[in-house]
Amino acid sequence: MARTDPTPVTTAALRDWPLPAAEGSKYSRGQVVVVGGARSAPGAAMLAGVSALRVGGGRLTLAVAASVAPHVAVAIPESAVFGLPETADGHVTSIDDVATELERADAVLVGPGLDSPEETARMLERLPELVSADATIVLDAFALGVLPGLPDLGFGGRLILTPNVQEAGRLLGRDIDDLDADTAAIAKKFGAAVTCFGAISDPDGQRWTVGAGSPGLATSGSGDALAGAIVGLAARGASPAQAAVWGTHLHAMAGDRLAASVGPIGYLAGEIPPQLPHLLNEIGQ
Repeated sequence: MARTDPTPVTTAALRDWPLPAAEGSKYSRGQVVVVGGARSAPGAAMLAGVSALRVGGGRLTLAVAASVAPHVAVAIPESAVFGLPETADGHVTSIDDVATELERADAVLVGPGLDSPEETARMLERLPELVSADATIVLDAFALGVLPGLPDLGFGGRLILTPNVQEAGRLLGRDIDDLDADTAAIAKKFGAAVTCFGAISDPDGQRWTVGAGSPGLATSGSGDALAGAIVGLAARGASPAQAAVWGTHLHAMAGDRLAASVGPIGYLAGEIPPQLPHLLNEIGQ
């Protein structure tokens, strides 16, 4: 049977696929935990966390290296901040100190700002014992790089992966030569919703494509903002595929808005999150 083309993601299509209502308390809007922020890159976790709040996530916890935790707490007063154990070089080594927050979380993002493959792998192996059975798990950055070497973590059906092209290649163990087909192959291999440079797929073979997006999105921290938007939408109750599709579209449209107001390149990843509530409002969410 011939492969069908991916479904284009448009504003009209998203209006026909509405997000769960953002009503009630911050707890009913979803609890998000972001694990990342080694000493060398605390900003990655911060960008992700702010994006999660900007798409309507209700309660945010940032779990970062202990040496940077006080600074992160001051910079983002909207978040609870937990300092995690770290090596002498500032690599985060354990998530046990945030076990209670992980157990309560509706969605967990692991990866932004982590910088040790070995320590990241150990934390991912521990994660299934600490999160609830229905929490959505989003993996980004170093968490993607170590995933192929780990046993099945048991997150099938509630897992979202956000690789760039290089990370997608590592997930498949080969070069990427057909973005749509290879994104679908990753989704099937890991039982995950996957978004990669505007190509999105779920494990059942459904595929979408986001045509928007400025070249300026290829900038430091942009992927962290994307992953944060996705985990925030998942915390609100969106399915993994819906969170990936909506988050990718919002991220791309934010790039288009910034390209028009700032320039096609040169805007900063930190300018992406403030665009997200306006875009949601325009779509009717």
